[in-house]
Amino acid sequence: MFRTLACALTLAVPLATLAYEAAAASPCAAAGAAERRLVTESFTIASDTPGIALYLRNKRPADLRSFSAQRTLLYVHGATYPSETAFDLPLEGMSWMDYVACHGWDVYLVDVRGYGRSSRPPEMDQPAEHNAPIVDTSVASRDVSSAVGHVLARRRLERLNLLGWSWGTSIMATYAAANPDKVQRLVLYAPLWLRQTPSLIGSDGPLGAYRQVSREQARKRWLAGVPADRQADLIPQGWFEAWADATWATDPAAGKWNPPMLRAPNGVVKDVREYWAAQRPYYDPRAIRAPTLLVHGEWDQDTPGYMAQAIFGLLENAPWKRLVVIGEGTHTVIMERNRMQLLREVQLFLDEPAPTGP
Repeated sequence: MFRTLACALTLAVPLATLAYEAAAASPCAAAGAAERRLVTESFTIASDTPGIALYLRNKRPADLRSFSAQRTLLYVHGATYPSETAFDLPLEGMSWMDYVACHGWDVYLVDVRGYGRSSRPPEMDQPAEHNAPIVDTSVASRDVSSAVGHVLARRRLERLNLLGWSWGTSIMATYAAANPDKVQRLVLYAPLWLRQTPSLIGSDGPLGAYRQVSREQARKRWLAGVPADRQADLIPQGWFEAWADATWATDPAAGKWNPPMLRAPNGVVKDVREYWAAQRPYYDPRAIRAPTLLVHGEWDQDTPGYMAQAIFGLLENAPWKRLVVIGEGTHTVIMERNRMQLLREVQLFLDEPAPTGP
């Protein structure tokens, strides 16, 4: 059974411009691209729910004047952590968002409600056990729909490229399946599919509106499945701390607990139980009609390789498709010593011309 999603695009209206800045020094040399200045714009837009605003960030070359569907990208995060602290975390002076922008792209990220700098539903200000799980894939897909609508209207485009990580792959694939005419290309990094092994998030007990995660729990989950003798050199020195400091700072309530605890909505855990662990696909890959890249890490325990392989076989109507495995990488290879392999493979897919016939 496939969940169908009505994705009428309500054009979101900007509520506030939070920041507009020119980067002091371009990271493009680190990206292996021509040196150029980047600009960053951060703002909020209205969701389809009164009182709920969504945080977006845009990064692009300062000299970019012409915008196209072929070189516009929107990224969304996974089940627990917001977009900006992974996609736009500068490691050795360059974030993944920088890397894409340095190649001449107009790049966006969005936090769905309950994450990062987007509005937190009122249930998150109450004890978790007082409410049912909030912000499931249906809600998250509606938030992506609002973000897509805003970007398309802002740049006067008819389609764009989508990139999702982990749960974000389910969100983006659901949107792409329901809106094939609005998706140029689709990148699914650490894709989620029918589960044959236990999930690393949530438990078998009752679910409240949200869960809380400590930094130590995050580190343990990150290293799950990594051989013991390879754990010490997997994450370069200081990278985990930089990511954790930035991530926990996005939750204004994190410091109320000792140790600090990050809140994350439990809608995704509910969906894992009701769909993925119950062998019920949430979306139909056969409905995806955009070129699609699936990429995952060799040591990924959150979304093991069998998931990407299953989706790959079902992408029957994608014009072309590709499956890439990053050796010696986990679910979070985006912030590990082999991160550049991930960035280069995705950029190759985004930039290359469509294959032609024989």
